[in-house]
Amino acid sequence: MISIPVRADELTPTFLTTLIQEQHPGAVVEQVEVLKAMQYGDGMVSTSARATLSLRYRAGTGRGLPTRVVYKMAYDLEFLPWPLYANEVRFYRELQAEQNIEVPLCLAAVYDPATYRFALLLEDLTERGVSFPNALSNVGIEVVKNALDVLARLHARYWQSPRFGTDLAGLETHVSGTLNDFMIGQVPAAIEQEIAVNPFKQELLSKLATTADELLAGMVAMQRHQATLPQTLLHGDSHIGNIYLLPDGRAGLLDWQLMVRGYCMHDINYLITTALTIDQRRGNEQDLLRYYLQRLKQAGVDEPPSFASAWDEYRRTLIWGVYIGWLTTSVVNYGWEINTVNLLRLSTAYADLGTAELVAEVM
Repeated sequence: MISIPVRADELTPTFLTTLIQEQHPGAVVEQVEVLKAMQYGDGMVSTSARATLSLRYRAGTGRGLPTRVVYKMAYDLEFLPWPLYANEVRFYRELQAEQNIEVPLCLAAVYDPATYRFALLLEDLTERGVSFPNALSNVGIEVVKNALDVLARLHARYWQSPRFGTDLAGLETHVSGTLNDFMIGQVPAAIEQEIAVNPFKQELLSKLATTADELLAGMVAMQRHQATLPQTLLHGDSHIGNIYLLPDGRAGLLDWQLMVRGYCMHDINYLITTALTIDQRRGNEQDLLRYYLQRLKQAGVDEPPSFASAWDEYRRTLIWGVYIGWLTTSVVNYGWEINTVNLLRLSTAYADLGTAELVAEVM
């Protein structure tokens, strides 16, 4: 295993050549220029660091490969969320090539279990005129529909797949695996720390008449319940900030670190509740859910969930978005506005939709 850098200034032509040649034999990087580097604390960076690079290939090599790329890497910190790193590398190594949806081109993906370091070398999507919305973007209903189209195709492709018993048997889930162990075993302490230092999060829990411990217990019960429902491949972290938009309006999916086998409403609720304003969600979420179910059937699922069943599970799964989705997230990662807008949207939906009562039914 090659030594994987965690700093942009450690990226050399030799290392990048070795990285790329696994999938693209013969490609040789002669020169690398770091155009931009972002580490923890630089804003809009959550669980991984990244750098934008300009590459020059040796003449006659690297044909068809992008010259401007994004290098995604582990933080240069003592504590690393390594299950997320291993999971995303698995997506790009094993599943990206078979997708019929828009995802970034990946030149290389490696993970070293000895050091917990990883490396992803992805196309720089800005070269295709892509835009990157977030909770402040006011994207509107049509953008959400375009993203639902993508999720419907993803979910339909793996709906109740027999491969979950063969080559995909080792996928992470919401109830077992190293990713679940990390979420249940280590993340709660980080959430408690976030609450302790953020009066806003303290007041939010008070308004919802709940505690972090109660949310954790409810989330675990909800996920055990939804593990008994039809399973598919989930993006797992489908908030609006992990959607990208092409100039023609099509949507793509970024950041596959939380990819799991699970129930479809996890992805659908997290998209809708983070993408839309509170008023937009209240006025449109049932129609959007019906739209998704229709698109799921059109994509090949002969018997999609009924609206009544999907609506109940849509409202239940919201507890994950509140607890794991944004109580975990430091202002250092995304800034004050994005954090608070997401939490306001999610907590308001939690109250509007009777999530606590629905979760109590499965505890």
